[in-house]
Amino acid sequence: MTIRILFLVSALIVIALLPQVLAPFHIRVVQLFFFTAALALAWNIMGGLAGYWSFGHTVFIGMGAFAAAHIVMKLGLPAGPLQMVVGIAFGALFCGVVAAIIAYPILRLRGIYFAIAMLGISQVAAELTNNVSWFQGDVGLFLETALPDGMEPERFFYYVFAGLFLVTVVVSFIVMRSRFGYGLLAIREDEDTAKMLGVPTEQIKAFGFTISAVLVGMLGATYAYSLGYFTTSSVFRIDFSLNMIIYCLIGGIGTLAGPIVGAALMLILTQIVLGQLLELHLLATGLVVIVIVLTLPNGVMGLVSSDAFRRRFRLRAKEKAQ
Repeated sequence: MTIRILFLVSALIVIALLPQVLAPFHIRVVQLFFFTAALALAWNIMGGLAGYWSFGHTVFIGMGAFAAAHIVMKLGLPAGPLQMVVGIAFGALFCGVVAAIIAYPILRLRGIYFAIAMLGISQVAAELTNNVSWFQGDVGLFLETALPDGMEPERFFYYVFAGLFLVTVVVSFIVMRSRFGYGLLAIREDEDTAKMLGVPTEQIKAFGFTISAVLVGMLGATYAYSLGYFTTSSVFRIDFSLNMIIYCLIGGIGTLAGPIVGAALMLILTQIVLGQLLELHLLATGLVVIVIVLTLPNGVMGLVSSDAFRRRFRLRAKEKAQ
């Protein structure tokens, strides 16, 4: 326990001091890591624990962004901390309400049917915000941020996304260690059997879906603030949904550390290692993802936690000790 506390304190200190030593580009890369890792963790609650893969979770990013912008305009709040807190909180709340409303009909679907239905909902929401003039998704919306004196935007949003990332980690940890989390795992393993044994599957699925939506909506509203100006195409991006799935697959789906490890590996690969390949960037990234998924079906965390790996590690430790 003491080692874990020391590790946690050390990680928090590193997160707090990192912007002081990094260049602006690398600060943005780490900021992107916090954002995408938190998204993957939020997706993992339903996709990893319950086995309900969503291909359209980006809908909650877009809803959170538009809800934040419209509530700020409606209330006429000036740029400042209060406006940002209200915008992010309302974006998260709005997504939670929408998720709770659609949970019962959408979660009656399973497997690929649920995944495609979520993709369809995402596309419908994007078309509505882009073509209905009231939403202003085609012309764009502004979300101003009043920065503290002397602080650059990249450093400010670095700390904001770092805080939201930690919130998402804590929520995911609590979910995984609770009876509710075990209920999600029972649904993933065999939903019909779990229901026969008295597990309230419908309520558990709806609650998990709502929690996931609230977290993604919170991150979507914050992402809109970091952009300052956004349109429908800025926030209803299908690649966000795909990245959530890829990060979980690479790191280890259904685990706490897996989405974080997957996001870190992919960002290092795409932003730093393959960033200079230009036209071949997407091709090289796709090939690497395919190789990792084929060679590590349980992700990086699956390799680390495997019995064979632990036996080799202990054997090498004994050999060094001798």
